[in-house]
Amino acid sequence: MVLSRGVSQGRFVVPETVATHFHLREGDVVADFGAGSGHFISVLSRLVGHEGRVYACEIQRNLVEAMGELARAQHLSNVDVLWCDVESTAGTKLQDAVLDAGILVNTLFQLEDKNAALREIFRTLRSGGKLFVIDWTESFAGMGPHTDQVVDEVAAKALVETHGFVYERAFDAGDHHYGLTFRKP
Repeated sequence: MVLSRGVSQGRFVVPETVATHFHLREGDVVADFGAGSGHFISVLSRLVGHEGRVYACEIQRNLVEAMGELARAQHLSNVDVLWCDVESTAGTKLQDAVLDAGILVNTLFQLEDKNAALREIFRTLRSGGKLFVIDWTESFAGMGPHTDQVVDEVAAKALVETHGFVYERAFDAGDHHYGLTFRKP
């Protein structure tokens, strides 16, 4: 449920703006875990260029099909849309240590098995690879998670660190979201 337009109550996650914090380069390999409707795939595709690769990982079949159509319509030849489950071992279908970066946008709060998902993401990142976590700071005007589902910034940082990631920095992700950067040692 990533929003960027049509809401006057504040700044929401805007892929073109937030992705500037990812510092992706031509040739990088990146995965969007829980890619949803593909809100980030165009920006990620452009940032990694023709030599790079974007894996859009999603468990909901209808969203996978919609993202596939979007990628074809926009001629994003460096985007692979994967029907997969980040909450199971090797569930992403990605090789070990293949990614330079992974993003988890508005997904952490939705994961039923956060520990399994973080283990799977850790497995797919190369040493030195980055994980960018963006999630809701609150339940806002009926959007985002219910109040009891919000994973606040402090809890998210602690959770990700318990899976071997090293916290690097926070970044601006909008008025109702936090952004955190981690590195796989």
